[in-house]
Amino acid sequence: MLVSILHRVTGSGMALVGLALLVWFLAALAGGEESYAAFRDVFTYQSGALNALGYLLGIGLTVSLFQHIGTGVRHWVLDVGAGYELRGNKRGALLTMVWSIGGTVLFWAYLTHAQWLPLISGK
Repeated sequence: MLVSILHRVTGSGMALVGLALLVWFLAALAGGEESYAAFRDVFTYQSGALNALGYLLGIGLTVSLFQHIGTGVRHWVLDVGAGYELRGNKRGALLTMVWSIGGTVLFWAYLTHAQWLPLISGK
C-alpha cells in the first residue's frame, strides 16, 4: 500500500515541482541575463556550487525519480502476474526503497566527485 501511494506522490511531485522549475528556468532565460542570474542565485552560491535549497530540490527530485522508477518496475512485475506471494511482495516493496536511496547516493556521489573520475580511471 505504501509503495503504491509513493508511486503516485512521487509522480505528481516530480510533475508539479519539475514543471514549475522548468517554466521558471525558461522564463528566466527568456528574460535576459539579469533574470537568469536571479534564478541561478536562488539555487547556487557565487562560486557556482549548489546551496542548501539547490541540494534540497536536486536530491528530492532525484529520490522521487528513483522511487518512481522502482515502483513502476515493481508494478510492471505485478502486472505480468509475478510477485503476489506475501514474502516476495514485501521484498519487492523494500527493494524499491533501497533502490531509491542507493541510486540517489550513487548519482549524487558521481555528480559531486566527477572531477576525480579521470584520476581514478587513469584517463
